[in-house]
Amino acid sequence: MDKFRMYVDEVGNPDMGNSDNPNHRFLSLTGVIIGLDYVKNELNPELEAMKVRHFSAHPDDPVTLHRKELLSGKPPFHSLTDPEARILFDTELLDCLKKWQYTVITVCLDKKKHKDTYATWRYDPYHYCLAVLLERFNFWLNRENVTGDVMAESRGGKEDRRLKDSFHRLWKQGTEFVGPEQFQKSLTSMQLKVKPKTANISGLQLADIIAHPSRAEILDAEGLLGRPLASFSKKVIELLQDKYDRQGERVFGRKFI
Repeated sequence: MDKFRMYVDEVGNPDMGNSDNPNHRFLSLTGVIIGLDYVKNELNPELEAMKVRHFSAHPDDPVTLHRKELLSGKPPFHSLTDPEARILFDTELLDCLKKWQYTVITVCLDKKKHKDTYATWRYDPYHYCLAVLLERFNFWLNRENVTGDVMAESRGGKEDRRLKDSFHRLWKQGTEFVGPEQFQKSLTSMQLKVKPKTANISGLQLADIIAHPSRAEILDAEGLLGRPLASFSKKVIELLQDKYDRQGERVFGRKFI
């Protein structure tokens, strides 16, 4: 039986002190669920081949995709400053995002609303988002009758400790809707796996590319984005409609809290 992994990307920060600032008001976590056999046999080889075609990547000097650097065309993505090269890369990337087999869950928190609602007591924003994300991952694993674990990109020593502690607390104590025994049955590890960007993890790169457009879709639907959706984001959002976790008309892969 294939094991599944949820690769998590964070957009925003959990600091409540700047939640009144529109640029720091929202925190989102996006989880991309993929079978590990699929990662090994399909996703990773195809992603690495794409990097060779567009950025002359070499095993001794691997290229790690990162949305912010891709948009700016900074090295090693300087080839994308050529409009024709940009079109070729964007077209292939969108085709792959549509073709690859994965399931998306994004949780977005309005920290300002959270702060105003809980004036004397508040959940930690990151822990709150992670709890909802893990609940939905647990439900997905149960529906598919499989097990899995979770991996996030390293943010540094203190931040990594916060991520790992939050994950372990949920695994050990559960939530209001998912008991600890349920998490411990569906999740194969009590520890959150954390890898640095330099590890060149294909699932984390996929999550990085998807996370911003997915959050933008949620905020746009709530009238809180504050700007028009970018053209490329619109294209990603369109194909994500077939990637969100759902049962029929019910979409479990988008949650605004």
